[in-house]
Amino acid sequence: MRAFQVLVFVGVCAVASAGYIGHGYGGYAGDAGGYEGHGDYYAYPKYAFDYSVKDPHTGDHKTQWETRDGDVVKGAYSLAEPDGTTRIVEYTADKHNGFNAVVKRIGHAHHPQVYNNHYDNGYYGYH
Repeated sequence: MRAFQVLVFVGVCAVASAGYIGHGYGGYAGDAGGYEGHGDYYAYPKYAFDYSVKDPHTGDHKTQWETRDGDVVKGAYSLAEPDGTTRIVEYTADKHNGFNAVVKRIGHAHHPQVYNNHYDNGYYGYH
């Protein structure tokens, strides 16, 4: 048992000296252009994206866009609901106000008519 403990200790020391563990956030010493893994690296968050899908075969219609500049995020998305309406969500987020969203529904909902048939036993749905 003592030999097994010594073997595990030697293995951990070998892994640590090889640079796989123990060098902090940076991983290997010397990567990232001279960054030695001391302290945290902070990149200013700034991005923008948008996309949309319009599939006439499945009826899948949706869009989304979002921008971020530091701690301020703004965006919106929309999608076609099964009842024929379009849901639009506009949102913002920052460190002072938190996350805020405004949800809108455009159009009138259309629900299918349920008809009784000779198999109906008082329940609606699939038979």
